[in-house]
Amino acid sequence: MKSEARLISGAMVMLAFSAAALVVLPYLQVHKAVPTPGLKPYDDAQLRGREVYIANGCVYCHTQQPRPKGFAPDFDRGWGRATVAGDYAYDKPHLLGTMRTGPDLMNIGARQPSEQWHLGHLYQPRAYVPGSIMPSYPYLFELKPKAQEGDVVVQLPPEHAPKGQVVVALPDAVELVRYLQSLDRTGPAEASPAAAPASRP
Repeated sequence: MKSEARLISGAMVMLAFSAAALVVLPYLQVHKAVPTPGLKPYDDAQLRGREVYIANGCVYCHTQQPRPKGFAPDFDRGWGRATVAGDYAYDKPHLLGTMRTGPDLMNIGARQPSEQWHLGHLYQPRAYVPGSIMPSYPYLFELKPKAQEGDVVVQLPPEHAPKGQVVVALPDAVELVRYLQSLDRTGPAEASPAAAPASRP
């Protein structure tokens, strides 16, 4: 009976220690993190696009957390500086990701600011990145014989454009691209220190 009590007590101590180290301490460190300089809240279209990003499982193949130079060659890959807590101030839930089947997307808005590139890439990834294993998302688009007023027409490379039809981006595709364009954390990680007041003679 004593050995069972010790076993249970030991397990509870280990559980408490793990919770403190993995949950409580990180929360105390970052729960009051202020947004990094220049970071703006997502607008309504970007928030809806973020929901499309989540719904289509983009987070399963893409991270949003470039790592420090000592840990990975992310900076050399052009993915930007290592992120800090303030970069995620407006992200609920955070979409850090754990797999890198595709490149990190935290700064894709800076690397690829073009709406047309993103729309075309979503419709047919291999038209823009030969050999890409990313799936295409044709259900985010509509094929029409002719564009109508207000349609967002995707300008595909000629060899990938459907014959006699135009590809029109549906609202989900446009808003997803708005979200991707908002992913730009290339500014400074911290605010510049205030200038020290001049000393009096």
